[in-house]
Amino acid sequence: MTRPTVLVRMADAGDLYMSWRWVGETAPRGASMLPGTPIDEAVRRLADALPDPSDPDGLERALRTGAFADHDTEYLLAQSLSRALLPVGLAEQLAELHQRGIRPHIRLQPSPRVAQVPWEIIAPAPTLRLIDIADLSLLAPAGIVHAPGRVARCWTDDRDLPIVAVLDPRIPGFRADSALGSVLGRMSTATPLIERITEYLSRQRLSPAVTDPADAFRRTDLDRGWLSDTLRQGASRLIYVGHVTAAAPESGRSENAELHLACTADTRGFAEPTRTHRPLSAKDLLLGTHTLDPEPVAGGELWPIPSRVALIACESGGDLRFSEALGLTAAMLNGGAELVTASRWPLPTDLAFQRIAGTAPGTRPLQSAICAIDTAHEHPDPVTTLADWQREQLANWRTLRTIEYSPLLWSAFATVDTATDTHPTVSPPS
Repeated sequence: MTRPTVLVRMADAGDLYMSWRWVGETAPRGASMLPGTPIDEAVRRLADALPDPSDPDGLERALRTGAFADHDTEYLLAQSLSRALLPVGLAEQLAELHQRGIRPHIRLQPSPRVAQVPWEIIAPAPTLRLIDIADLSLLAPAGIVHAPGRVARCWTDDRDLPIVAVLDPRIPGFRADSALGSVLGRMSTATPLIERITEYLSRQRLSPAVTDPADAFRRTDLDRGWLSDTLRQGASRLIYVGHVTAAAPESGRSENAELHLACTADTRGFAEPTRTHRPLSAKDLLLGTHTLDPEPVAGGELWPIPSRVALIACESGGDLRFSEALGLTAAMLNGGAELVTASRWPLPTDLAFQRIAGTAPGTRPLQSAICAIDTAHEHPDPVTTLADWQREQLANWRTLRTIEYSPLLWSAFATVDTATDTHPTVSPPS
């Protein structure tokens, strides 16, 4: 029997308007108007708990004194999000399924106002979180899924093709310990990620093709030209671990989100250079060389995106905070991806966990997250596989209550997929 799936859509208009529909009408539809003031307060509390890249002390505050640094304060945050955002009617339907031992799939289309909310940690009951009773993913915008000229790739057709891995590329003009420096630090043969790369090399599935797995990291040749050539040869997946510079929501220009590859400043593109480096922007991926060349090439032709993409970088999914979502996640979907896993907020590195939060030297929460996402993207059911890992992290958070299992890391990740639906988006009353 197909598991129940509920589609939840939201719209901002002072208050938050939410509607939900169960695929196949397995349960009654519902709609609710959620008061804006409690939502704004809960979202503010969430923002205060997250790393703030504009604050030099923001990461230290998040790891040491913020709500996510302690189990009890994190639970209070989860409760406030639940009270503000989970309608009674939907909560009752989910509780009824849980009592029957059925775990549904919740597919969310959040409004920009609540785009950073980690729905996984919402606490509908004292001993339950939403991830305990459901698998969660995000709905891709219908305008992107049905965009003219979009060539969608299919995992079942391409799953045996190479895995394109851009792992902590070396950014021109930036030292390893600088703002756009190394995310993973020095890689050794003992790390889980090295072991995974070794496995892919043994099966000749990795691009770039290297002989030593450590040579897949901190490369200087992984620029947009290399990425274009490699993707056009065919790929099953793209995994990026590195830096993203998100566009500020108040700018209204989500297309200015930037992916940092090993591109030099003299590379053509829409983003402004930073020192000796020009980032690859979402605008580049969407437009290609439109207005840059007399005979332009579309972004989808230059960078044909494979079926599954992992963007493991700070705020790589930040375009969902815009009313017009045209950032990196949207660019990957528009380029052909059917599924993208990205981050809602800035991510602490393993070094930050060790130096700031005081975890043991061998503790590698970020590498563990990378491996979990990579494992999920190799699985026929990536959403459930990733949710299973998140449930494991939550179980450890409940029992051990140590910072490496905090939702600060594992609930940052959300997966957007392009499974289609014809139900219209909820709109507030006129």
